[in-house]
Amino acid sequence: MSFGKRHAYGDAKYIVFESCLRELFSTCPVCKSKSDVELHRMGTYVAFSQLCPKCMYNRKWQSQPVVGSTPIGNLLLSAATYFTGGSFIQVQKICTAMKLHVYQYDTFQRHCRNFLEPAIVHKWKSEQRNIIQKLQDRGKVTVAGYMRADSPGRSAKYGSYTVMDMHSNTIVDLQLVQSNEVGGSYHMEKEGLKRCLDLLESNGVEVDYIVTDRHPQIQKYLRERNITQFYDVWHFDKGLSKKLQKLTKNKECGLLRKWQRSIRNHAYWCASSSTSGPEKVAKWTSLVNHLQNVHTHDNPIFHKCEHPVKESKDPNKWFQRGSLAIHKIERALCNKRVLKDVEKLSHDFQTSSWEAFHSLILRIAPKNVVFSFMGMLCRLYLAVLHHNENASRGQVTKSTDYVDELLKLIFDEVIMDPSSFVDEMKAIPIPIPLCRI
Repeated sequence: MSFGKRHAYGDAKYIVFESCLRELFSTCPVCKSKSDVELHRMGTYVAFSQLCPKCMYNRKWQSQPVVGSTPIGNLLLSAATYFTGGSFIQVQKICTAMKLHVYQYDTFQRHCRNFLEPAIVHKWKSEQRNIIQKLQDRGKVTVAGYMRADSPGRSAKYGSYTVMDMHSNTIVDLQLVQSNEVGGSYHMEKEGLKRCLDLLESNGVEVDYIVTDRHPQIQKYLRERNITQFYDVWHFDKGLSKKLQKLTKNKECGLLRKWQRSIRNHAYWCASSSTSGPEKVAKWTSLVNHLQNVHTHDNPIFHKCEHPVKESKDPNKWFQRGSLAIHKIERALCNKRVLKDVEKLSHDFQTSSWEAFHSLILRIAPKNVVFSFMGMLCRLYLAVLHHNENASRGQVTKSTDYVDELLKLIFDEVIMDPSSFVDEMKAIPIPIPLCRI
């Protein structure tokens, strides 16, 4: 059977037992004699050849369409597994347990190389061109950048740097860096950012400012590139909270536990309610006075707390003025490094969307699974496609239309002539594997 129906991959499918199929071919439909039946399997594909030795009636039946030598059902199973972030090994275990015929992992890998990964690359590159076109029309853009390593610590093999347009919450670019490209995992973040910014610049997209974490290499690099940088409050708060948590273990600073949430909220308020770096610092340093129940301050930029001043019902919630505890807290909250960071906290956009995006990556590309460079890159592209499709949707209305679009691309175009899609994928430079160094 040839692939005559363009959308045969969309047909409903059923699990059919072999004994039930044999009943259909065991008797000749012409003379009702017993027929000779031969069976041929290829993964999920099965074909029956029927020959009647009496009247010589013969026919061949196939369970699914075939293009070239590729059964459509086999390719569809690989595509559905890959595009939804599933594991073929787990699918294979399930099929084996229920005696459902399926092909081997080598076939799945061949499908990935020849059809699936070329389709993913093409799909993302097409989407990316549309996104960049919109940015070009808008003028200066505000972006956020974040790096994710495939393992904790400084021994990561891969680092993926992602740049997001903060106005639309859409990922503009993702660059995958292998540690041996840059002399170690510590340098992957800078290289990933450089590649993202180079792509934006080469397409005529001008960055107004970028929101990042406080990586020292990134700070220096952006200064040299003359790009305004602000810090993500979440990362600032994460680092500061660790210091405050450590401080609460001191006997005289135990009261600080009750204030930790308020201090975190204060950091976000300082960033979002200020129009300049000095104003952020003035509001932040007022916190030390506030902890002592003092609500007027010496700094003319912010000389009085904005909350209503009420007599406290619990005088024990305040720190004693000039106490050793306040001295330690002030040293932690208002040292030169912290104030320098506060001055550059992002006043408008934060990178809270990264957490949902990275959770999605963990589902599609788990850290306990080893992937090739192209395998990891394509799984990251799938995460980007999913994120961008749902960037403006509520959590309850998540969409996966990109999966249907990828399947349509596979069976309408790629399977017919994969050469141009494979060439597009091969244009992506792949670093030497670490095991060959």
